Amino acid sequence: MAATASAGAGGMDGKPRTSPKSIKFLFGGLAGLSAGLLRQATYTTTRLGIYTVLFERLTGADGTPPGFLLKALIGMTAGATGAFVGTPAEVALIRMTADGRLPADQRRGYKNVFNALIRITREEGVLTLWRGCVPTMARAVVVNAAQLASYSQSKQFLLDSGYFSDNILCHFCASMISGLVTTAASMPVDIAKTRIQNMRMIDGKPEYKNGLDVLFKVVRYEGFFSLWKGFTPYYARLGPHTVLTFIFLEQMNKAYRRLFLSG
Repeated sequence: MAATASAGAGGMDGKPRTSPKSIKFLFGGLAGLSAGLLRQATYTTTRLGIYTVLFERLTGADGTPPGFLLKALIGMTAGATGAFVGTPAEVALIRMTADGRLPADQRRGYKNVFNALIRITREEGVLTLWRGCVPTMARAVVVNAAQLASYSQSKQFLLDSGYFSDNILCHFCASMISGLVTTAASMPVDIAKTRIQNMRMIDGKPEYKNGLDVLFKVVRYEGFFSLWKGFTPYYARLGPHTVLTFIFLEQMNKAYRRLFLSG
């Protein structure tokens, strides 16, 4: 009986079988890899580049950094611009990663991000690539105002405390503070953006009217604190991402100044 049970669990030949759900999870994650890389190559480089340039332009002649509100405004500008540039890749990313959870007859079956962009343009029109652009830019404004401004402010506070110098430890601590602030600020708009970009037509009408409609429905049917559901795993993802982003950015800026501006 034990042998029969073992064979039944592992298959007729006794070999272990991979769960179909595991396969779906694995390839569902890999399916959006190309879209994720394109999104980072467009959105992240644009926002960080614009923020760095504007921050340096608005720094005083004596080296005095911009105030917090001006930092937030710079972050908003950088985020909105980067989000507009990166929205097509974002749309493709959300659709590709959601495809594995759809019924077989509703799957879009994009092969890669470029196939997704071409098919979306051909089948739904080029403007569909910027569907959800407004909530995406709204999210980027909130995220970058929180992330970039809070990082710069936290770094300045740590340096002024006298306990830190401008090194990786200071960048790490400032990044973790920035990640915490960004998580709290961005989760509600992130929910609105994601649901709008992944919504379907119901009886010829869109599922949601706009980002505010998403938030109202979430609060009404799921509760106010549902806007921050999954805070811990979200921060567990965003914290390390923020740390690596700013540490690499700081090191690249230092290398650039040393190699090209030292003369």
